[in-house]
Amino acid sequence: MAITKLTGQSVPRIEYLRVKNYRALRDLELKNITPLTVFLGPNGSGKSTIFDVFAFLSECFSENLRTAWNRRGRFKELRSRGADGPIVFELKYREKPGSPIITYHLAIGEESKGPYVAEEWLRWRRGQTGKPFSFLDFRMGEGKVISGEMPDESDVRVEERLDSAEVLAVNTLGQFAKHPRVSALRRFITGWYLSYLSADNTRGTRESGPQERLSAKGDNLSNVIQYLKEQHSDHLDRILGILSRRVPRLEKVEAELMPDGYLLLQIKDAPFDKPILAKFASDGTLKMLAYLTLLYDPEPPQLIGIEEPENYLHPRLLPELAEECRNVTDRTQLMVTTHSPFFVNGLSANELWVLYRDIKGYTQAKKAEDMQGIKEFMNSGALLGHLWMEGYFEVGDPLTASGGPKSYALPHISINGN
Repeated sequence: MAITKLTGQSVPRIEYLRVKNYRALRDLELKNITPLTVFLGPNGSGKSTIFDVFAFLSECFSENLRTAWNRRGRFKELRSRGADGPIVFELKYREKPGSPIITYHLAIGEESKGPYVAEEWLRWRRGQTGKPFSFLDFRMGEGKVISGEMPDESDVRVEERLDSAEVLAVNTLGQFAKHPRVSALRRFITGWYLSYLSADNTRGTRESGPQERLSAKGDNLSNVIQYLKEQHSDHLDRILGILSRRVPRLEKVEAELMPDGYLLLQIKDAPFDKPILAKFASDGTLKMLAYLTLLYDPEPPQLIGIEEPENYLHPRLLPELAEECRNVTDRTQLMVTTHSPFFVNGLSANELWVLYRDIKGYTQAKKAEDMQGIKEFMNSGALLGHLWMEGYFEVGDPLTASGGPKSYALPHISINGN
């Protein structure tokens, strides 16, 4: 059943990503990224590494570069095997539909004392013609920036020096109102939400107190339900309405305040008079509730990352979850990793990137819509997940991490051993 989209203000959209020398991502380039983007592949194909790119950048901004770098084992574990030079991230995004493309480039090097920002710049082109120019350009903690609402190439560039070469210029200068374009990127990245939801984490008791945003692990689900009940009952009704269609006979979800000040999440099925505690509810019910609470947040993060949503969910729920993800893309951008053909069955070919390892062991990606024959099969009623499992993609066996693009051919069907 289709659900009417919630209306909301336009949000920033990442349209391009390039990563160099980051673990298995020796040189990965993704063009024409869609509001719902899904990365598919077997275990070891690089899905978690792409997810971690967003986590690493987010931590560099919300904490600092050294913390994110140390957490991942420094360059010994971060830099691609056999590679030298800096780790490079480059993303292109629009602040809103019709606005100029802004390119953010970040190159991170390492010396004996630790990591440093080798290069960091922001670039755009104001009009339809003309050469793009940098309105922020820093190297080793020193550089120039153009202030103002609409930086122009002819504007004065002000020299700035940061405290350390470890400091990100966008993170520092983005705290000043005189740099609104830099501030917008800083707010965008620090507001990313990367989900590591676990059904077990949603079961525990929590101290009472409404909370607006679901935590990365989902352990404050009862607090968010309390907040929605008190402040946004219409959103809670929508969430529970969708959940009841996904989970047969579910009637009510409540966060009950106990005398000791703790909250108990309770779930009531229609045939019974009394609800059960969340710790006795099914993993799938709790995880679907957590995902819907995240997706239908009254003020959702501008980018949401979800890793392997299929865990604990019945396969029949997955195409519908893909529909829910697409349903909220007017209010947020979603990046999802999966190896479930059932989730993929709910996607269109332009939303799916298929990952594989090349002969050198590095991750490569190809969009499903660019594979020979896929559009024709889908126009005839085929589903992407089935095509993947039946070997119609060009990137090797779906159950292995190896393979690469090859000429398309119908799978050979053996009869009587011939």
